[in-house]
Amino acid sequence: MRHLLLALPFALLPLAAAQAHDDHEHGSLGKHEHGVATLNVALEGSTLEIELQSPAMNIVGFEHAASSEADKKTVAAARALLEKPQALFSLPAAAGCSLSENEVRSPLFGNAEADHDHDHDEHADGDEHHHEHSDIDADYSFTCKQPGELKTLDLSAFYKQFPATQKINVQLIGPSGQQGVESTPANPRLSF
Repeated sequence: MRHLLLALPFALLPLAAAQAHDDHEHGSLGKHEHGVATLNVALEGSTLEIELQSPAMNIVGFEHAASSEADKKTVAAARALLEKPQALFSLPAAAGCSLSENEVRSPLFGNAEADHDHDHDEHADGDEHHHEHSDIDADYSFTCKQPGELKTLDLSAFYKQFPATQKINVQLIGPSGQQGVESTPANPRLSF
């Protein structure tokens, strides 16, 4: 599923070099910045892959482990939304895209691989653990019956569901080549 997305950072290396002075906290093309998310989108044949990387602050409003009932409900609601990408990313109906795979990960969700390093630091620091950042990552794969009709991707619903997200840095590979664009709530529509 992810072979094309795994190659995306290498294909967009010039964009990474341009942003290198800002990239000091994470190994991806962007740093952990509240209000800003990263979206990698790749269309190859009939397969559309979308990879979202966001600080948890943008999605749930906090980055600490959910301990109160209200926080636990917030995390559960956010995870449920992220597990239904069709409600967040609007694709043209004529493309006939259906979700074939999805995976949502975060230390807040209790994913074993996402928790590994986070838990050790948290136990050592106790309540002084405010410098750590929690991210939420989601990978989606769609199969499209008419990929030629996949001309746009609208992020309006994503911004509506997660209003703390002010900007999404998008890296896109599609029929017209590769491009890096910036999406905002005022400009939520991407073109392939």
